[in-house]
Amino acid sequence: MWMVLRAAWRLLRVLLHVGHGLVVVAWYWPRSDTAQRHGHIGGWAQKFLRLLGVQLRSSGQFHAGACLLAVNHVSWLDILTVHAVCPKARFVSKAEVRHWPLVGWMVAAVGTLFIERERKRDALRVVHQMAEALQAGDCVAVFPEGTTGSGLPLLPFHANLLQAAIATHVPVQPVALRYQQGEERFSARIAWVGETTLLQSVWRLLCSHGVVVHVHALPPLASTHAERRALAQRVCDEIEVSLAAEGV
Repeated sequence: MWMVLRAAWRLLRVLLHVGHGLVVVAWYWPRSDTAQRHGHIGGWAQKFLRLLGVQLRSSGQFHAGACLLAVNHVSWLDILTVHAVCPKARFVSKAEVRHWPLVGWMVAAVGTLFIERERKRDALRVVHQMAEALQAGDCVAVFPEGTTGSGLPLLPFHANLLQAAIATHVPVQPVALRYQQGEERFSARIAWVGETTLLQSVWRLLCSHGVVVHVHALPPLASTHAERRALAQRVCDEIEVSLAAEGV
């Protein structure tokens, strides 16, 4: 009973926080410069995690200039987790996120690029958009696995989107995400896999206790003259080594 009450209280506070985010985007976005927007994004994401009872631990340094972040994918919470420590990141996300109630509009407003994964040719369009963003000095983030996994081992990394970094000669920075709960280094309750719906996954997190998310920004990798499949495999290997390391 206590667990359900706590989850309901968290849900209410999260919904109020989402409402506050909508107001910020609708009212303050047109009046804010880039630094102010990044401040809003980082602060909002950090508070979102706190309201969910998720403790954030980060290590490593994010690249200061234009960069392509390659992140392993575990949960719908991943984007918010990365934004909490790197608010400048512009994510490439599946197109259906744009149609999520309330949140979809807000996600689009902060510069997210959307890809229709069912259409193979759409990847080429998104790569061009990513290249333009990188040339403009932006930080773009992708999930090379293409879908969520259990944490470790990783799913195969797709190389297509890394072409944007190779074409613009910007570094690729691997980022390792890990959700821990108690003695369980890779929380099965947090991983959004199998037949679990989004609502079921959200409720599991609301009912959870002692969740810690670890974000490890690994050293950037040069992309100039790289072969994209080899680069994707190297990024995957770097993240797997980080996730497997004790104490990380």
